[in-house]
Amino acid sequence: MTDAPARDDAPPPPPAAPRHRPELLAQVAALPGLPGVYRYYDAADNVLYVGKARNLKRRVSSYFQKNHGGTRIGHMVGKIARLETTVVRSEAEALILENNLIKQLAPRYNILFRDDKSYPYLKITGSEGVPDRGEGAPRPEAYARMTYYRGATDRRSRYFGPYPSAWAVKETIELLQKVFRLRTCEDTVFAHRTRPCLLYQIKRCTAPCVRLIGQADYAADVAQAERFLRGQTQQLLTEMERRMMAHADALEFEQAAAIRNQIQSLSRVLHQQAVEVGGEADVDIIAVKVQGGRACVNLAMVRGGRHLGDRAHFPSQVEDAHALAGEREDAELTSVEAQVLDAFIAQHYLALPTPPQLITSEPVTRTLLQALSDKEERRISATHAPRGQRRVWLEMAQQNAALQLARLLAEEGSQQARTRALAEALELPTEALDQLRIECFDISHTAGEATQASCVVFEGHRMASSEYRRYKIDGITPGDDYAAMRQVLQRRYGKIAEALREQGNAASVRMPDLVLVDGGKGQVSVAREVFEALALDLSLIVGVEKGEGRKVGLEELVFADGRPKVYLGHDSAALMLVAQIRDEAHRFAITGMRAQRAKVRVGGSQLEDIPGVGPRKRARLLQRFGGVRGVEAASIDDLATVEGISRALAEDIYRALH
Repeated sequence: MTDAPARDDAPPPPPAAPRHRPELLAQVAALPGLPGVYRYYDAADNVLYVGKARNLKRRVSSYFQKNHGGTRIGHMVGKIARLETTVVRSEAEALILENNLIKQLAPRYNILFRDDKSYPYLKITGSEGVPDRGEGAPRPEAYARMTYYRGATDRRSRYFGPYPSAWAVKETIELLQKVFRLRTCEDTVFAHRTRPCLLYQIKRCTAPCVRLIGQADYAADVAQAERFLRGQTQQLLTEMERRMMAHADALEFEQAAAIRNQIQSLSRVLHQQAVEVGGEADVDIIAVKVQGGRACVNLAMVRGGRHLGDRAHFPSQVEDAHALAGEREDAELTSVEAQVLDAFIAQHYLALPTPPQLITSEPVTRTLLQALSDKEERRISATHAPRGQRRVWLEMAQQNAALQLARLLAEEGSQQARTRALAEALELPTEALDQLRIECFDISHTAGEATQASCVVFEGHRMASSEYRRYKIDGITPGDDYAAMRQVLQRRYGKIAEALREQGNAASVRMPDLVLVDGGKGQVSVAREVFEALALDLSLIVGVEKGEGRKVGLEELVFADGRPKVYLGHDSAALMLVAQIRDEAHRFAITGMRAQRAKVRVGGSQLEDIPGVGPRKRARLLQRFGGVRGVEAASIDDLATVEGISRALAEDIYRALH
């Protein structure tokens, strides 16, 4: 009996499981059955994945015992060259460590959110225990100031927020000015006022700078503003009404009228709130939408009983995380939406304050809620199937998430179409457009002063701002753009060319797929000379030449390898992409040039760069001499007359500016 011939339509055999080094498998077998965090690394020591486990041995072993085939997780497991583990005391500790490492290491297969350090706060400076003696000018520190703030918080001031946007903070400050009339001016301005400013005239400040309000009364206004920010509006209104009646009974009608006006202003504000919060003080509403391989997390904030607005977050690497869904220990994370929500809450709130109540579109794991409660030292609860008004909030957040994601997908689709159009127009390979890399150069200066060259990078269908570079151009004739372009290209590609000669076509050394220079035949000729000297491919160089009359849309592409010019057409998607990259290079060069020019014009140093000149001394110098130019023109004797500036420091300042 002979073997039957193989059928052409027979399914291919499943890929064999990847083989790992015996040392790695022995390390996996020796892991303890304790909670902890594990990290996978590839052969180049790049981190692939960070995960947590209730039982490290059981969890990590599962990756190496299964045959994952040709799936995305199979590709990841096949790349694992080594692993690291950290044992902790509990699953909650593992969760915190896992997300700290995800933020720090940005692993290839984890869901990643951008850092949330950009969230703004409303800051009120401290004034407790600082008396105003009533002699001379009032002390700024005795009268609290409210201001917009970004950055790390401390205990010296009170912080309210975070807010979803700068606009929300500024609107709140404007509201508090109208109702409680607190000051917003800098301490240096406050300390040198001799008469009330315009804000007093338009009833936005009570002018503590000239003692038109006593310290005790001003402190009471600050306390009321803080109660309003904490959402204690009904108690605040009751207290204000009581004070108003007390003044009226004492025949102090002016004071009673002032409080009455505050009550009316505050009542109007509360009436104008678009969202009825039903007595809730601090609540966050979080909705997730996943579509087309992308995800959007919409965060709506209610603080102090006021709806402050929404903020959309777009995580990266959602598809890779989705492939790992079946490998997670969290039985509660049954969908990719739940995974995205879990990753967002962990990465967002473990670094920022958490409100007592979360309303979410997906369930939140018990471990995560426990970790947040431990961090805040109070109970944090989450509701994913709300009723009544809370359901309305969640539906609004879900609608916003869907709209924001649709906008992102439309923009990305348009950008991908532009990338493909440019690749086809220049006859570049179109198989891996996600890896297409374009570098663009521009030169900027003012009449030869402070020449700067910029290099911007386009990769993955977007501008890769983290890879932008500026080059300070020295040793050329001022205004010689050709010499500047020659220098920047030599500096940019000289080392790459040398590495290519030594290593051949090693993956660690890569030239861009396209090098754009902002200019026509002249700039392209310079680029060709540099590339010929470095033995690089001339076909990579493309110049963007202004069209007739230098009109936008009439640009032509000039090639260094002898190809004829190409006019793409004013409505071409390819030209739109070229113009976008060229304009970004121009913007980046101009901003760098202006910053360099500013330093050159004050003698190579800014005041803040001078040791011993802090914010207060800098403010006094600028106020005394009317700006940096005035400080530069001042003599050592003049500088020494400023309060806090010694003779030795005056000499240091003079030397730094000349």
